[in-house]
Amino acid sequence: MLSALAAMAGWDDESEKPDPDVRSIQRLLERRAEAVRDRDKDAYLATVDRVASRHRTDQQRMFDDLAEVPLSSWQYRLVRKGGFPPVVGTGRRVAVQVELSYRIKGYDTAPVVAPQRFTLVQHGHRWYVAADEVFDGEPGAAAPVADQRDVQQLWDQGRVSVVRGRHSLVLGVGHDRRYLQDVAETADGAVPAVQRAWRGPWAGRVVVQVPSSLGDMAGLLGGSASGYRGIAAVTTGEIGGSGTVPADRVIVNPDAYDVLGDLGRRVVMTHESAHVATRAHTSPSTPLWLSEGFADWIGYRETKTYPRQVAPELTRSVESGKLPRELPGDADFGFTGDGNVLAQAYEQGWLACRMIADQWGERKLVAFYRAVGKAPDRQGAVREALRRELGISEDEFTERWRSYLKKQLGAQAEPQPRRQQVP
Repeated sequence: MLSALAAMAGWDDESEKPDPDVRSIQRLLERRAEAVRDRDKDAYLATVDRVASRHRTDQQRMFDDLAEVPLSSWQYRLVRKGGFPPVVGTGRRVAVQVELSYRIKGYDTAPVVAPQRFTLVQHGHRWYVAADEVFDGEPGAAAPVADQRDVQQLWDQGRVSVVRGRHSLVLGVGHDRRYLQDVAETADGAVPAVQRAWRGPWAGRVVVQVPSSLGDMAGLLGGSASGYRGIAAVTTGEIGGSGTVPADRVIVNPDAYDVLGDLGRRVVMTHESAHVATRAHTSPSTPLWLSEGFADWIGYRETKTYPRQVAPELTRSVESGKLPRELPGDADFGFTGDGNVLAQAYEQGWLACRMIADQWGERKLVAFYRAVGKAPDRQGAVREALRRELGISEDEFTERWRSYLKKQLGAQAEPQPRRQQVP
């Protein structure tokens, strides 16, 4: 048991003796996790240092803010000691890096895993949590640099309100229930739209998080607010390919989402739900033009829109004689780059997927997506899938796509929506 804990905490050299603190620290983490699972506030606060008054108050508030969230599991794993300086204070102190993993009841088939950093203090033979994250501590603690901050969870930002839909669970902070119900209704319409286009096994439900602001959205994603400005929503979750699908979250940026009309919100939520549905078939072999273009194809599939309307930036480029020579690269999808490049990258990917659906059929588009995701690596994945599923070379596909852009976006293009097909 002790050797397993030592290995877990990073001691893999048999010549070194196991750290005697590891077992007692792990017991602390187990008591803390059990208290959350049992909704036992007193037991939870019993793991917090009484001397750290500010942190203790924060922990009381966090426990209350988590109250409505339906949890099926919650546990901590000690990763290692050290790696950052503990928060300054009295008593023997140690910094520990921990993994929190939890599941939302009825929704998560795999846990959300989040790294956390605790400063622990020893009183007698027991350890207590004196601070979590480097920047949470008593006066005198050094302020962390930006990239040291841990990714926040929604309950770190305030009291979480929960609304259940037919196909969705919406968690929000700083919004009234009527607003969250509207989000749930949009998500409930998006999930069946995805199911009609993607005939494959998936949970058929989504978890949507709605923070109070763009800045709080960035906190959930571990990034800067400027990187998500103008982005109405994103989907979290590691890329799959291992057969284990991690828990996804659709995270809404209220600053951008609120300015959209009903159609825009419907398209955004369907796009993000499509990412959730296709996660098990999206791998490092899948280029972003395909994963984002496919999600947009599902998003617009049941709308009465046409290419010049959906792709205004690319339309202007094509009309000015600037026809793209090749499909966009992954770098073109960066949120922090040129907004026009980003917009055109999405438009180009969407029209590539739309072309496949138009000219080969929707079944072939889905088969092509799956084939690319199955490839063992990125090199040659698209080329081989094109040959096997569509019977065309990569160069031929690119030229066909360029011709499709001219036809669909040129000045003489007919403003007619594409007819739906049933896969």
